[in-house]
Amino acid sequence: MAQLNITLDTELLHGLFTKDSKDEAFSKLLEAILNQVLLSQSTEQLGAEPYERNDDRTAYRNGFRDRDLTTRIGAITLKVPRHRNGDFSTTMFQRYQRSEQALVLAMIEMVINGVSTRKIENITQELCGKSFSKSTVSKLCEHLDPIVAAFRNRPLEKHYPFVIVDAMYIKVREDSRVRSKGLLIATAVNETGHREVIGFQLSDSESETSWGEFFSDLKDRGLADVDLIVSDSHKGLVKAVKRCFQGTTWQRCQTHFSRNVLDKTPKKYQAELKNHLRGIYHAKDIAEARRLLSETLELFEALAPKAIISLEEGFEDVMAVMNLPEKYRKRLRTTNSIERLNEEVRRRDRVIRIYPNEASVIRLLGSVLIEQDEKWSSRKYFDMDDYYQFINDQQIAANQSAA
Repeated sequence: MAQLNITLDTELLHGLFTKDSKDEAFSKLLEAILNQVLLSQSTEQLGAEPYERNDDRTAYRNGFRDRDLTTRIGAITLKVPRHRNGDFSTTMFQRYQRSEQALVLAMIEMVINGVSTRKIENITQELCGKSFSKSTVSKLCEHLDPIVAAFRNRPLEKHYPFVIVDAMYIKVREDSRVRSKGLLIATAVNETGHREVIGFQLSDSESETSWGEFFSDLKDRGLADVDLIVSDSHKGLVKAVKRCFQGTTWQRCQTHFSRNVLDKTPKKYQAELKNHLRGIYHAKDIAEARRLLSETLELFEALAPKAIISLEEGFEDVMAVMNLPEKYRKRLRTTNSIERLNEEVRRRDRVIRIYPNEASVIRLLGSVLIEQDEKWSSRKYFDMDDYYQFINDQQIAANQSAA
């Protein structure tokens, strides 16, 4: 990816701090930045700066065309470069507009159904004007829904040794009532070391049945030979993991576990016990972790008996990641990576608050998850060579023992 040097007008920056309408100033800022990104992409594809002569140039510029883009802070106009050979391309609009369109669409549905707030009405009027109808909704749905459905139902053809699952709760209007629904999300690290969003599902609860149905769908689409699943300790989730992924190691999230242990600890001992937990988690091997556990149990047994019972009972599950090579442990011992993904979802969710129907949830949050998946595809999360060498060595050792 090309490195960008963004040049901004002083007056434009001044407007961010002095204008009454901050949204107008920020939309102008966004417009300036994105136009420079498009210019940079054009230069990269042509192999030459404007008016530059060199042997690597592949074609010549042919002016610009205007492209209107609607965002949550207003409409902006982009200058899209044109090349004489007609080959200029950018994924900016597809990636940027999917979640924006889905967000606006959810708000429009709320207005049409008469369940919107004044804030939502003001936003939709600013972005879309005062006149829109159910046909507007249908037209946008025809564009977005097939994209989300294709992503959600795609075959999982790679090997995904590491899977992280979590749920978040959202509010949906259903049968004239507001109901709480669980959005079940699964991310994974594939054989090349890249993260993917491999599935999501809207459910009435986090029951064993709901998680079981979700996992069955993942397996039907191709998920197999999972080595490690990371999650919190919700009973329904854990039961479904053990039933659907027999032989797979379950890693209990250390962040959630620490929170549970410390909640059972008298306040005056929490900081000290937290340091001991951190020492256990960062042990170089399982033998050292067990030694530190013994020391912690002895020290806090009388001071925080309930916490010590939880610590002792949960130790094996919370330290399961120690079976992997050290370089993979830090990022797989918690669900923090998927929690950050959930926060991206929450940023949109805070605008809507109560979704008009289930379809709008899948459309908007699915669009957000697609965009995150695309961002992840350009950067490796792990180098997987050591992992597969580790697995190969284990298989050789097992075969030798059996011989």
